[in-house]
Amino acid sequence: MTVLPHEKPILEYEQTLEKLKEQNKNNALWSQDELGKMEKKLEQLKKSVYSQLKPWERVSICRHPQRPHSSDYIANICDEFVELFGDRAFQDDHAIIGGLARIGDQKFLLIGQERGKDTESRLYRNFGMPHPEGYRKAMRLMRLAAKFHLPVLTLIDTPGAYPGLSAEERGQGWAIANNLWEMARLPTPVIVLLIGEGCSGGALGIGVGDVIGMLQHSYYSVISPEGCASILWKDPTKNATAASALKMHPEDLIELGIIDRVIEEPLGGAHQDPQATFAAVKRFVLETWEELKEIPPTLLLENRYQKFRKMGKFETSPTSL
Repeated sequence: MTVLPHEKPILEYEQTLEKLKEQNKNNALWSQDELGKMEKKLEQLKKSVYSQLKPWERVSICRHPQRPHSSDYIANICDEFVELFGDRAFQDDHAIIGGLARIGDQKFLLIGQERGKDTESRLYRNFGMPHPEGYRKAMRLMRLAAKFHLPVLTLIDTPGAYPGLSAEERGQGWAIANNLWEMARLPTPVIVLLIGEGCSGGALGIGVGDVIGMLQHSYYSVISPEGCASILWKDPTKNATAASALKMHPEDLIELGIIDRVIEEPLGGAHQDPQATFAAVKRFVLETWEELKEIPPTLLLENRYQKFRKMGKFETSPTSL
């Protein structure tokens, strides 16, 4: 498993402890009590390191190569899944996975952004950066959900919508704006979950919902820390400063009313114990559905409208004439 910079002290301690245990098999120099104390110190070290993470270090956890992606959640939280393809206008966008799903006893229309896991799949998925046809596909499926009274579940994990010329020629901005408009008035419950990166309009294109949840180490921002640093400071070494300034992690966003729920990850991140993460996400989805299913469509839409109207905080000061 890839080791992040802040995890190196933990790895060194783990390797030392493993060597001692191996040596102890042939020559018992350490008692079980002493080894047990070392294991407790290892747990304390992990808790100490992970409780003092800086925003930029949490970004590295969010981008960890072994972090579960949308395809992993689909495989592990869905009892059934039938994928649907294409936008009926241009082509199928592989950066967006969508289809009919059953989670527990409830049917959903599930849409997720997929990044890929190795070179071949990342190229196939365009690194999780959707084209306009991806957003059009997502909206086609959402309309299908509304027609058959199915709740919508979206999984956000993207560094942003694809910024290339081909995407702009096919109406990237319009496709995202249209999704914002249509999702705001979609007459069926919409649950949004950020499982990794939630960057700019690429995330917003499937991000308008009744309840918005985030995994503990995911982030949601108008721009990536690298992009922010290059624009504001013209200095790529300011990434850590930008990550702190953007206030893009769950504890900041829940205070601003941007999101509603935070799902705790296993110690060190979702990649440390994917099964525990899948169980927590499944629980979040089903509990949220229980809250939303009895709300009449007219009230659901009004609540959604008010939710987005109230987002954020601002201050005003008198201006001098």
